[in-house]
Amino acid sequence: MDKLSVAILGSGNIGTDLMVKIHSISSNLEVGALVGIDPHSEGLRRADSLGIVACSNGLEELMGLPQFDDIQIILDATSAKVHIDHYAKLKDTTKQIIDLTPAAIGPFVIPTVNLKQHVSEANVNMVTCGGQATIPIVHAVNRVHQVTYAEIIASISSASAGPGTRANIDEFTQTTSRGIELLGCAKRGKAIIILNPANPPLIMRATIYCLVAGGDASEIQKSVMDGIAEVQQYVPGYRLKQSIQFEEVKDLYLADSKENCSGQKVSVFLEVEGAGHSLPAYAGNLDIMTSAAMVTAQEMAVNMKREFIV
Repeated sequence: MDKLSVAILGSGNIGTDLMVKIHSISSNLEVGALVGIDPHSEGLRRADSLGIVACSNGLEELMGLPQFDDIQIILDATSAKVHIDHYAKLKDTTKQIIDLTPAAIGPFVIPTVNLKQHVSEANVNMVTCGGQATIPIVHAVNRVHQVTYAEIIASISSASAGPGTRANIDEFTQTTSRGIELLGCAKRGKAIIILNPANPPLIMRATIYCLVAGGDASEIQKSVMDGIAEVQQYVPGYRLKQSIQFEEVKDLYLADSKENCSGQKVSVFLEVEGAGHSLPAYAGNLDIMTSAAMVTAQEMAVNMKREFIV
């Protein structure tokens, strides 16, 4: 099978893992170039060892290469502010862009929720690692019973949070909260991130609280388990940590709410273990982002081939 060429912007943890993942396991993608700004970065060194073009002078260098014309998809694993600059330079090209930063220029995409709707978009946004881990669950609850309020807490090892992640903390909470509402379909959403300094590092944990007005617990549980199974198709280490909990609550006070709320609180506790392609298993927060981005790129490639044949 002919493979579609992609370029990855960012030679840090996320960009490097994405490169290794695509190079190792993708059936319809190949990495045409890895782009960074530090010629001594481990990611660029690894790209060179794999025979992949390593650009150390940023996007401008990539755009000046002859093989730039062959690249169809660009995956941006830099930072929210840098992505805005990248998009300004790329928006008049024919490249499709997958944004792994919280810049949120294009529509949000969670593979199990709405990927099919956006395979032709010029720029799609992968929300955040917390969004990729939790929005499928909010969406699963909501497809059975309307979610009045959803709150998620993503706890990741500080060892897996590089400079880009730390620079994007504010964007993380804002973008994830919006994603909970737009894709999870909760009427209101809130996101919290915790950088856990424990040593040895702990695997990513995600806690999801959903408030629904009534609802059948067995129906909700089945929908949530189905949602977990769907994500496990591309993130095998995505799993339920303990039994789903249900609790009837009355007069629950929610910040910024004009009135107290009542209903059934659904609590889901997840663990996300990384696949270990280039990162330690505890870095599930990075693995779920790179896995979701690769799945998105693969679907875009299938769609491009389909449109070419038609």
